[in-house]
Amino acid sequence: MISRETWRAWLRPAPPAGVVVLDPPGRRLLRTELVVVFAVTLGLSGVRSLISLLDALSSPVPLDQRQVAIDESLARNPWADLAAQLAGSLALVAWGALGLYLLVRGGSGPRDIGLDGRRPGRDTLSSVGLAALIGIPGLALYLAARSLGLNTTVVPSLLEDHWWRVPVLIISAVANAWAEEVLVVGYLLHGLRRLGVGENRALAISAALRGSYHLYQGFGGGLGNLLMGLVFVRYWQRTGRLWPLVGAHALLDVVAFVGSALLAGVLPFLPA
Repeated sequence: MISRETWRAWLRPAPPAGVVVLDPPGRRLLRTELVVVFAVTLGLSGVRSLISLLDALSSPVPLDQRQVAIDESLARNPWADLAAQLAGSLALVAWGALGLYLLVRGGSGPRDIGLDGRRPGRDTLSSVGLAALIGIPGLALYLAARSLGLNTTVVPSLLEDHWWRVPVLIISAVANAWAEEVLVVGYLLHGLRRLGVGENRALAISAALRGSYHLYQGFGGGLGNLLMGLVFVRYWQRTGRLWPLVGAHALLDVVAFVGSALLAGVLPFLPA
């Protein structure tokens, strides 16, 4: 049986020892930095996603009869399309690298957010466990939301069947996982701690941000990713490890992207 102290530690965690809250001028600079970073990365994606959802709701076509794709062709020429896909993934990698760079400039580093090689075996097992914990209920929530007319039909991949399709989808999955977990968990939450924001409030901010930039999928997509954010953030707050989140997210996206490309029209919830 889980003790009351254990439940309290998960429900109301304390920040780790050694976290130094910045002075007022430092807090102003860091708040500005956070606003600027997310205004050009995932925060802007959240605004665009909300606009996309509002546009879909104003359309005479019901939400559950609309279709959105995550990975789709960006050029007619196969080689140009390959280059465009890789450029998009490179941009995501750069977003995550920007977060790490700013951490280092601020006196911290990858180790402070759990991006080090101290426990590769445990991190790998945790990645698999988290992927299973999120993936199975997440699929059920998606199907339920779509059946209730609250979600679009999400097609993870509409890439044409070129020789490079599967490798590009794997690269895209890893790049998405890297950018999102480094920025929305490691960079953002570390910054909120230095601003003196409590752990539960920081959890709500991060999870809401994650849900916002998935609203283009519909209410189910937004809610599902908000719940994923709650689980991922709390895991990070309790363990300090970010690699399991990157790994779990990458596994989920690889299964979704590659599975949709190879099994389109085979599984009933994947359109041909």
